[in-house]
Amino acid sequence: MTTTTGAHPRFAGALRELGLDDLNARVRRFPEATRTAAEAAAAIGCELSQICKSLIFAADGEPVLVLMDGASRVDVDRVREALGAEKVTRADAGVVRETTGYAIGGVPPFGHRTRTRVLADRSLLAHDVVWAAAGNPHAVFPMAPHALVEHAAATVVDVRERTA
Repeated sequence: MTTTTGAHPRFAGALRELGLDDLNARVRRFPEATRTAAEAAAAIGCELSQICKSLIFAADGEPVLVLMDGASRVDVDRVREALGAEKVTRADAGVVRETTGYAIGGVPPFGHRTRTRVLADRSLLAHDVVWAAAGNPHAVFPMAPHALVEHAAATVVDVRERTA
């Protein structure tokens, strides 16, 4: 069973500020966690690649958000190249919460506590609709990927791992 409420209050406020208040009514809350892309896809009933993962990395010590489809993994070397950084690593849970205001598993693609550089992998654009976290590990919302990229102020890049 799902409800149409459940976005984190900070994220609900961000939607209002962006003129996207209608999305608050489209947030779906699940009793079971949607913390991972697989859990979210199973709960929603969509393809794994329709999930938008919001992942925080540290590029030369500065947080950067990478938006990636749920079926793919981020290639940190490609992120490093896209940013022109010396070193890129996965950020720890404390940095994620400090930077975004949200816990891992519930980080939305925008509406964060601080402004960071945002990269969106081109694979997200293959769908009409993608689903992203709404600020907590039990809530997701649908959005057209082009609009999501625009509202996240993301640069579209190719940063997913290449398949052999």
